[in-house]
Amino acid sequence: MKIAITSQGKTLKDAPDPRIGRCQYFLIVNDETNEVEAIPNPQISAGGGAGIQTAQLMIDREVKVVLTGNIGPNASKVLNEAGIKVYINNSGTGESVFNDYKNGKLNPTIQANVSSHFGLK
Repeated sequence: MKIAITSQGKTLKDAPDPRIGRCQYFLIVNDETNEVEAIPNPQISAGGGAGIQTAQLMIDREVKVVLTGNIGPNASKVLNEAGIKVYINNSGTGESVFNDYKNGKLNPTIQANVSSHFGLK
């Protein structure tokens, strides 16, 4: 299964990014092989629609779980409709967030926890 972690860097040692639509990187982890693919977020500078386009990227990459710091209403809606589970966690490293998920320490959310355009600078 593929798990996406929003990240401030290219490795699991980096801090998680609190944004999904405008995060710096997505770390796509295959939880069976532990392979990690770092993908620069093409929506990082988007003026609008970043959440929806990011959610579509997760669908296209066949991600089943997203671990992120926050999620807005548009991304939440699209991911929920696609059956992709979202877990909120902002602390530690990508590796600690991944381990918290694998150890059942995170709870899924089905709603946004921030407003639209969160993270737009």
